[in-house]
Amino acid sequence: MSGSRRDFLKNGAALAAATAVLRNKSFAFETAGSTRLSQFEYGDVQLLDGPMLDQFHQNVSLFMSIPDDDLLKPFRQLVGLPAPGEDMGGWYSPSKDFNPPKNMTGYIPGHTFGQYMSGLARAYAVTGDKATQAKVHSLVEGFAPTAQAKFYEGYCLPCYTYDKTNCGLIDAHQFAGCPDALKVLDKATDAVMQWLPPKALNRDEMAARPHPNLAYTWDESYTLPENFYLAYQRGAGERYHKLAQRFLQDDTYFGPLSEGRNVLPGQHAYSHVNALSSAMQAYLTDGSEMHLRAAKNGFQFVLEQSYATGGWGPSESFRDPKSNDLVDSLHTTHASFETPCGAYGVFKIVRYLMRVTGESTYGDVMEAVLYNTILGAKPIRRDGISFYYSDYNNNAHKADYEQAWPCCSGTFPQIAADYGISSYFRSPRGVYVNLFVPSKVSWRQGSTRVSMTQETSYPYTNETSLKLKLDRSEKFAIALRVPSWAGSGTTIRVNGRPSGITAQAGSWATIEREWKDGDRIEYSIDMPLRVIPIDARHQNIVALLHGPVALFAIAPGDTTVTKAQLMAAQKSGPDWEVTGSSGKLRLKPFPAITNESYRLYHEV
Repeated sequence: MSGSRRDFLKNGAALAAATAVLRNKSFAFETAGSTRLSQFEYGDVQLLDGPMLDQFHQNVSLFMSIPDDDLLKPFRQLVGLPAPGEDMGGWYSPSKDFNPPKNMTGYIPGHTFGQYMSGLARAYAVTGDKATQAKVHSLVEGFAPTAQAKFYEGYCLPCYTYDKTNCGLIDAHQFAGCPDALKVLDKATDAVMQWLPPKALNRDEMAARPHPNLAYTWDESYTLPENFYLAYQRGAGERYHKLAQRFLQDDTYFGPLSEGRNVLPGQHAYSHVNALSSAMQAYLTDGSEMHLRAAKNGFQFVLEQSYATGGWGPSESFRDPKSNDLVDSLHTTHASFETPCGAYGVFKIVRYLMRVTGESTYGDVMEAVLYNTILGAKPIRRDGISFYYSDYNNNAHKADYEQAWPCCSGTFPQIAADYGISSYFRSPRGVYVNLFVPSKVSWRQGSTRVSMTQETSYPYTNETSLKLKLDRSEKFAIALRVPSWAGSGTTIRVNGRPSGITAQAGSWATIEREWKDGDRIEYSIDMPLRVIPIDARHQNIVALLHGPVALFAIAPGDTTVTKAQLMAAQKSGPDWEVTGSSGKLRLKPFPAITNESYRLYHEV
């Protein structure tokens, strides 16, 4: 870090600004925010055979195989400790070649370490595997001596990397039972304090400060509050509560969003969706209704400029909804959606919003992102080459990112570990089934131990079966999410007979009765074909979906189609077929695409 920037952080103006921020923040709201639904523990849900379980195992296996010395090497190098092990390269290892934006090698040394540790801690909570727990404990122990201020000297994104370190340590404490994790967190926090700005700064404010190169303007102090709040909740102390409130970006982000002003255009896409989770924590911890409004409004603005897949943010930027930017992106970029990071951000904010509001339609968004983006991501390779962007260009291809260990290599193991807790919610009344995935959920209802096994090939078939196992009969509710696009032919049967429950699209279909061991629910979701325009201003540029699944035209060439022809698509084995005016189109879901060229949108 340059001397001028270091002096800026330490000078009287910065200290005065920090004092003003603290003085104007309210550090105690009257009550914490209420929720309608609660989240299951990681160990309560088991994924069964299917693509989600495959991704979970792939990520755990990869990060278990990387030696601790390799993962810890950049920290040891930058604080001057002996640093055995191999350089991991890419963004992760220090490099004199770093020259943004031309050369991103050595961009953020060690940046994803905390996320890798978090993913493994959550994986242990899911599986109870002792080797995974031991790996997490070993990483915390190895990291502890490196938690020094020296690490951040000359470091371009201190907030960004510290936030991920914080997440890894509090997850190691919470989910892997690491006894020293919070003590190490205190050391890591002490180390970074002099490098934190006085308040959350947006990128324009960062650019106005002295900086040796462009990368120093990209730090993300506005994402810090969520993990500060979680650290406070998990016993790290009041210090973290105050830090959370200090870094809420109320002046330029949450305040305007709470008033219904769309300030997203031009902002970095993923980090500003991620920041909405900080607003939710301000509501859940401090009862701030303003921050709840900001999160709800902000996420609605995201949905209003999302692609049919649920992805958003072409070239990592939000666009003016009154412009042609989203349509233009079909020709101008192949970086349409930052997939593992963006999917992780969606899953987090949707879980928060579903817990607070109880609204089922948020689950439709999670479902779209699951089947149309993250389940189609290529696995992270052992050399760190990772899938980064989903491509919605009119001449699209799947491609890995050219630099090893980018940001998406950190969020991928986290979202895969979160698949189970995203699939179900509960309330005192019973259990809510959000995602229709092969899985088993267990809980105690009153004095009865209950498990429910879900068997399904959804969304490629429309049938889902749920079988219950109970110690004794018990009355409670099972609520099934009915997608907002579901057709009128959606049915629910209990033990082979009609349930009498109306499955209204965009709601929960709730069956409340006395359940007994062996009871079975058969849920059939009517999955119509539908076309969705890219935005309200371009009704003739549409994507074809079957239920939640976007269908991509494979090697489309110059084949043209009408809306009626798209709606007449026929299933052809695992694929779909559309007879167009100038030939036939074969269509596939995103996870089924390998090396083919493809197109999402059609001009009709």
